Amino acid sequence: MKTVIAATAFALTCASAAFAASHSETGNPMVGGAPMFMDKNIVENAVNSADHTTLVAAVQAAGLVDTLQSEGPFTVFAPVNSAFEALPEGTVETLLKPESKDMLVKILTAHVVAGNWSAEDITSAVKMSSDGFYHFNAVSGDALSAQLTPSGRVFIYDESGNAAEVTTADVRQSNGVIHVIDKVLLPK
Repeated sequence: MKTVIAATAFALTCASAAFAASHSETGNPMVGGAPMFMDKNIVENAVNSADHTTLVAAVQAAGLVDTLQSEGPFTVFAPVNSAFEALPEGTVETLLKPESKDMLVKILTAHVVAGNWSAEDITSAVKMSSDGFYHFNAVSGDALSAQLTPSGRVFIYDESGNAAEVTTADVRQSNGVIHVIDKVLLPK
């Protein structure tokens, strides 16, 4: 038992050291087990994240690769694979079909805001709001809202009131910033 505990402690120490080295090397948190580089754009970094393979496939199917590689700046709320898996069965497969491209573009652009919104910017905007929410528009034209919980967690709401928690904030890119979220935001 002591050997297992010691091995686990050693593995956690090594993982922490690897994260610290990667973070100090890139200045960014790791996402999906991969370092994120500030001199690479949103797409160049996202393709390396094991947690965002569904999002990358959707961006490719929607024809948004060139847009998200452009100068920006963009703030992207990037759902992880498990967020897509939580959608009703068959939804992702249907959205990836060529005949669903318009809907896919609408959903994906509901996760993108013009500008470079850091977690600090979002938090400050929420704190200054009169109702505890900061309201802003996605590139799709859909309304999004941000809320800060008393414990400091940030949630992004879509027009239907569905909440996605920001699980990793401030992943800086050459053309903006990514905030990893745990749910898919859906247009009304």
